[in-house]
Amino acid sequence: MASTETETTWRPPAESRRRVGAEIWIVLGLSLGKSAVYAIVNIVARLSAPTPLAEQSATLNASQSERPWLDLTYQLLSIGFALVPVALALYLLSARGRGTLARIGLDRARPLRDTAWGFALAAAIGIPGLGFYFLGRALGITVEVQASALDQHWWTIPVLLFSALQNGLLEEVVAVAYLYERTRDLGWDRVRFVVASSLLRGSYHLYQGIGPFVGNVVMGVLFSWFYTSRWGRRRTLPLVVAHTLLDVVAFVGYALLPVAWRALL
Repeated sequence: MASTETETTWRPPAESRRRVGAEIWIVLGLSLGKSAVYAIVNIVARLSAPTPLAEQSATLNASQSERPWLDLTYQLLSIGFALVPVALALYLLSARGRGTLARIGLDRARPLRDTAWGFALAAAIGIPGLGFYFLGRALGITVEVQASALDQHWWTIPVLLFSALQNGLLEEVVAVAYLYERTRDLGWDRVRFVVASSLLRGSYHLYQGIGPFVGNVVMGVLFSWFYTSRWGRRRTLPLVVAHTLLDVVAFVGYALLPVAWRALL
């Protein structure tokens, strides 16, 4: 399905394309690209370890201090600094003038439609994603993922909610909206963008094993295809809503599960 975009695609002069490419590498090197490199090294280390992959684990949202107030401080700092690449990407995109948020669909122009699509996308990827995880565990190609290891405090659930929102903003703004805008400047077509965005999304989840890599590539295909479709209309907000919902269910749901249920999972 072709994109609904009708305006003339803006491209920088030929001599400026190298600068656009360098900008992409810098933004990714400060954010998801850096995570992808570490994840690749991590999976190599896991696969070469004497312990089978199925017997290894990965912990998300880990506690960073035994002192609650210090742990909260570290958690908020981590979330805040993780959003800096989002601000950088938006700032760089704003060089063409005002209206950056509207151009990538991160504004409040269609709140009901965006929310509805967000829930639909979350439902479409959530159940298959859980299936990929259990299948990967059964095949021994996915590590045990502990979605939350925070101690129980009054701020635990709010921090997990902020963490979910941070993930949604970082991944969807950088891996989809920003990457789409900049790869268009390089003359990429839709298929090339979808492949690149999807492989990027899968690569920085490799630390969880091969199963999550495949599952997130599938998620990347769905999200980047939707973004460029006549239904997505190049709006990032539905993707952010969907991603945040998925992580809220994973993070908060895991934190609220009884210990016996966690062991079963």
